[in-house]
This record gives sequence, structure tokens and C-alpha cells, in this order.
Amino acid sequence: MKILATDLDRTLLPNGSWPADPGAIELFNELTEKHKVLVVYVTGRNLRLAENAINEYGIRHPHVLIGDVGTSIRKYEQGQWQHDLGWDAHVMETSPRWDADAVHNIVAGVAGLREQEHEHCGPFKQSYYVDHDRNRQILKQVEALVKGKFDEVIIYSYDSQSGDGLLDFLPQSATKQTALEYIAEEFGASKQEVVFCGDSGNDVFPLTAGFSGVMVRNADDQLVANVMQAAEANPDLRIYHAKGGFKNLSGYYTSGVIEGAYHYGLFTD
Repeated sequence: MKILATDLDRTLLPNGSWPADPGAIELFNELTEKHKVLVVYVTGRNLRLAENAINEYGIRHPHVLIGDVGTSIRKYEQGQWQHDLGWDAHVMETSPRWDADAVHNIVAGVAGLREQEHEHCGPFKQSYYVDHDRNRQILKQVEALVKGKFDEVIIYSYDSQSGDGLLDFLPQSATKQTALEYIAEEFGASKQEVVFCGDSGNDVFPLTAGFSGVMVRNADDQLVANVMQAAEANPDLRIYHAKGGFKNLSGYYTSGVIEGAYHYGLFTD
């Protein structure tokens, strides 16, 4: 089983400030088909926004969409999306104290937090925009209010395009990492047989969880520092940082995903 899992924005999608290689997306689509790779998108986007990305950038439909930062899973079968209800049941069973409404209420008075639009929140996800310049102070206050009370995980990332800090509250059992572990187990793949590609803060968990990790060349400096620190503490972690120059590709975005897939042998000539 060959599984290639990748974040979308600024990883597979060339929507950052770095130059993109013309034709890289078409090459990605061709190589994943040719080598019969199971393609998994692991993204903060909801279904509508993931479909928008597919239509706008021409990326292929994945076999599996892990959306909403890991809190939803859908399979793409015969041209239709099928919601994975088993994942929902698993999350509710393994994070029984999770309560999105309670999280919403308890952080309502924190200055510098602004709840994201309704479509970006859900039964397993409470999401906020954060005043990035004050993020340390805000996160400290949030952790004092929330940490350990709701079987939750608190994930902070930075959108370099908008300048916003992004804060997600998720059940501990419903993250990019745990959702990808669930899919790997379903398809009978070991962690090392799964290649995961990412670029920013909310990719740190799957990159350091034992999958074959790829950081695209344009990965955030803070992510690179955190992943390298984890690799020093655990030499068994498999981490590859795309450098560019491979097959005349830059290593940015889609090109970095392709470079990483070749590095781990998912693609061969």
C-alpha cells in the first residue's frame, strides 16, 4: 500500500509568496495515477473550500479527504463524497469530555480572540482568529481557562498571507495526526508506509508522529525548528526537508511534495 498524504494550502497548493513551478500540479496528478498511490488530503479546509481548491488549482480528487483540521473524514467514491460516520463515533467515544459549546463559552471573554465564521466551526472544532502580535499572552490565558478540561488539544498556527494567528480547539482524538493514523490502520499500512507532507504549525503533530515526513521547501521557520527539535530527541523519526534542484523542480509547494514522494520511494523512474 502506497499512501501519500498532504496538507493543501502552501503545501500542495501554490498559494503562498514563493514562485511555483509551472506544470507541477499536472505532474503530481500524473505520478499519483501512474504509481497507483492512495492520495489523502489533510487540511484545515472544510468540504466546500476543499472542492474550491480542486476546481481552482486543478489538483485531482483525493481518495480520502481529512478535512477541518482532522475532525472530518470523507471518501471519494464513484464521483461522490461519503462521510465516514465511523470516525465521528470513534471521536465521541475516545474524547467523552469534549464539548464545543463549553469551549466557546469559556473563552468568550478573552481579548484578542475572534471566533471564525460558522462554516469553520463544528461539533468537533472551535476555531478563532488571534491577534498574532499578542499571541503568547493570549495563548497563556486560553490555556489557563481550557487546558485539560475537555479532552481537548489546542493548536496555534500562523497564516503568513493574512497575518492572522489561527487557533483551533479540537478533541484530542480528532487531529490531523489521529485521523491519518485511523486511515492508515483502515488500509493496513504501517506509519512508515505513509508519507505526510506539510508546511505550517498545525502539521507538526503528523510530521513528528512516526509517519515518513516531508517539509516542503517553503515550510514555516517555526515548524522547521519544532520538527528538527523533535528529530533530535527521537532519532528514529523520518523527516525530509525538500531542498529543490530535484528534476529541475524548486521544492516549493507541489514540487516539494513530489520531491519528498521520490525520496521515500512512492514514485520511481
